Amino acid sequence: MFPVQQVHHRTTTVRGHEIFYREAGPADAPVLLLLHGFPTSSHMFRDLIPLLAGRYRLIAPDHLGFGRSAAPSATEFDYSFAELATLTFEFTEALGLDRFALYIQDYGAPIGLRLALAHPERVTAIVTQNGNAYEEGLGADAWAPVLALIADRTPETEEPVRAIRSLDGIRWQYETGVPAEFRDLLSPDAWHHDAALMAREGQDEIQLGLIADYGSNFALYPAFQDYFRTSRVPLLAVWGEGDEVFVPAGAKAFQQDLPDAEIHLLPTGHFALETHAPAIAELIADFLGRAVGPAV
Repeated sequence: MFPVQQVHHRTTTVRGHEIFYREAGPADAPVLLLLHGFPTSSHMFRDLIPLLAGRYRLIAPDHLGFGRSAAPSATEFDYSFAELATLTFEFTEALGLDRFALYIQDYGAPIGLRLALAHPERVTAIVTQNGNAYEEGLGADAWAPVLALIADRTPETEEPVRAIRSLDGIRWQYETGVPAEFRDLLSPDAWHHDAALMAREGQDEIQLGLIADYGSNFALYPAFQDYFRTSRVPLLAVWGEGDEVFVPAGAKAFQQDLPDAEIHLLPTGHFALETHAPAIAELIADFLGRAVGPAV
């Protein structure tokens, strides 16, 4: 029986910007760095962190422009995935983290994988929860408006993408693909929390800029896949199989380059932790116990 660990809510300064993060677990335990996706924040890990913090050190930052981290305007900061990845590395430096496993979801995937490309010696293992690195993982209908924006950013292509971060658009991401038997596990607080933060002043340009930059991640897919083949990094995919944004083929594709990758499709959607946090925690604890050694 592992002792219960309290979750601490902290901030640090990176490149002059305040970065909010959640932390729990023994200071000398193996580190799991949790990188959230769009349109949420470290809030998405609120149920998972207490389940694992008795045996691992969990650190979950809010990306710049998200959650409770600073959100400088798009004229003050270059909101690109390259910059967010560099800032995340600088965050790990500020906290003195030189070895860690990654938990990547949605936007957290290209951010974390860029970090891994630049500093492969620091990454001990990867847990990907609906965090994509293959073209096969892109849901055609969900990505159509985003691909149109990437191809040609105009007022006409921007408008459908704005709807993605509306309250209804965010709720769609939470509810789609979740079977009826698990629907009452979804907390409406989650999408209202995200929508309130997405409605803040300046978010329109911040989020449109990032979505328009997503094509730069597609260009790196071959490099990510080469990293998998050459590093043989231990990888666990825990994937909501009902996700229409990153479909199950994206989970299965990891075995093309990492034959030993462990793939688990769960009966839920894009935000699998909302309904399956205990099951995911058990899979992670078992996987990390084998991949990075025993917990404290």
